[in-house]
Amino acid sequence: MELSQIRELADKVRANISSVLVGREATIDLVLNSLFCGGHVLLEDVPGVGKTMLARCLAKSFECEFKRVQFTPDLLPSDITGINYFDQKQGEFVFRPGPLFANIVLADEINRATPRTQSSLLECMEEGQVTVDGDTKKLEKPFFVIATQNPVETRGTFPLPEAQLDRFFMRLKMGYPSQQEGIEILQRFKENNPETELETVARAEAVLEAQACICEVKVSNAIEQYIVDIIEQTRHDEKILLGVSPRGSIALMRAAQVNAIFDSRDFVIPDDVKKVSIPVLAHRLLLKGHAITGGTQNAENAISELLKRVPVPTEEFWGV
Repeated sequence: MELSQIRELADKVRANISSVLVGREATIDLVLNSLFCGGHVLLEDVPGVGKTMLARCLAKSFECEFKRVQFTPDLLPSDITGINYFDQKQGEFVFRPGPLFANIVLADEINRATPRTQSSLLECMEEGQVTVDGDTKKLEKPFFVIATQNPVETRGTFPLPEAQLDRFFMRLKMGYPSQQEGIEILQRFKENNPETELETVARAEAVLEAQACICEVKVSNAIEQYIVDIIEQTRHDEKILLGVSPRGSIALMRAAQVNAIFDSRDFVIPDDVKKVSIPVLAHRLLLKGHAITGGTQNAENAISELLKRVPVPTEEFWGV
């Protein structure tokens, strides 16, 4: 697949999903960015803004098998990964796969499950496999997890640990629609649900083809140094207790490469890095107590301030 074909694929899927969701093009682009990079997405927002609908529309656009798991406090790891049960007809144990054996998995309200159940996602999100009773089973590719959580409600929830958050390629917030977008939503859903009329516009294999081509986007030595400088700043900032891991630096580079493709380029520029820095890095930070209680300071603001301090390479050093 050529880089131009990846951009055309993204345009086609974005337009298809936008026929259902109103004013969410930027979020759709970031979700597609994560998908093409082989990462996973954490959608953190209040109920009713379209998080679940976005996941369903994405799966339908790519002709992917889609499974939804409602996370609750009584959910067990085996409810997600699958179990070995004794089949009396065959006289032996048979594996019954769980909802993780799908192309796109929606982990709805992931923070409502206990840490034990949350941890069952660690292996599949990082290695693309599931281990049940000592037997490791590979998951079919593409494999993409979209997890949702409500950042406001805390009763009956279990915050995701840092190791779990670091497995997510991006953390996104959809936000409320504008007044004009709210009117358009009402008009679009007034007579019927446009999601039922959504068509498949791409094969699931197209995702794998796109993922294999991302590394063709050129990243100059200056851009590599710029990315490392940003990561180093997160590790030495006085307001940050835990900086970004090497996994985060790789994710930032990959996301910048895909953003370059979306902007019709085969090389990365500093603006690509800046555009994806907050969704890729913010959830990987752990702020110190005084930075959190000090008022407006949060992880997103910390990244924004950090980007202003890191010197940007000049245009003559962008090329390879």
